[in-house]
Amino acid sequence: MDFPIRRRRGHVLSRFFRVYSHLAGHPLHAGVRFIDLQNSTHPTTSLMHLSSFQHMGRLATQYLDSASPLDIIDIGSYDVNGSYRPHFNHSGWRYRGVDLSAGPNVEVVLKSPYRLPFGDHSVDVVVSGQAFEHIEFFWLTWLEIVRALKPGGVIFLIAPSRGPEHRYPVDCWRYYPDGYAALAKYGGLELLEVNTDWLPSPDPDSAPWGDTVGVFRKPAASAPLNLRRRLMHRLRRWLLSRY
Repeated sequence: MDFPIRRRRGHVLSRFFRVYSHLAGHPLHAGVRFIDLQNSTHPTTSLMHLSSFQHMGRLATQYLDSASPLDIIDIGSYDVNGSYRPHFNHSGWRYRGVDLSAGPNVEVVLKSPYRLPFGDHSVDVVVSGQAFEHIEFFWLTWLEIVRALKPGGVIFLIAPSRGPEHRYPVDCWRYYPDGYAALAKYGGLELLEVNTDWLPSPDPDSAPWGDTVGVFRKPAASAPLNLRRRLMHRLRRWLLSRY
């Protein structure tokens, strides 16, 4: 991979999923964020701006100990024109790309964006960049990430605060610091850092884009809270059994 990275990852999906909400009593249609690369008529690339790549590099340097063994997963990792993998190529670190289509930089292929094939409290670090705007029900993916994260583990989340519409096949959301604070509350996490690119980057390819960058940590939980989380997880799985 050549530096600097100047492409935003064009994520692709091979199928659509259908969710039925027992609470609302009616079906909800969810076009999930990727389409098949080889058979798609959608554009397969969009800008992975340099500033996003630099943000992730700073977080890895600042918050991770290169001497400690770490299990790291990257949600939305398909490499069309760049990935975050170079930031996590350390001896003793296990980095796995996770996406809904097989391809470059993908070790784990999901059947649904709302069900991660990882055990409870099983990963040390979760990273995701330029993905959450394409997930229709991002709060469900978020709770799955929290479930899989070990106590003391961290999440690096980068998502756009502004930028042109880029549908793969949907572009649903933009994020601000208050939104990240809400995600921290919703997942029972500590918000260690959040900032937004309010001013344009001097890099011309990055200038149209602004990102909100956040670091979250999962605190150790009491036995009652762990029980509550397990029960909530089982309830979510039951409600989304067709999804």
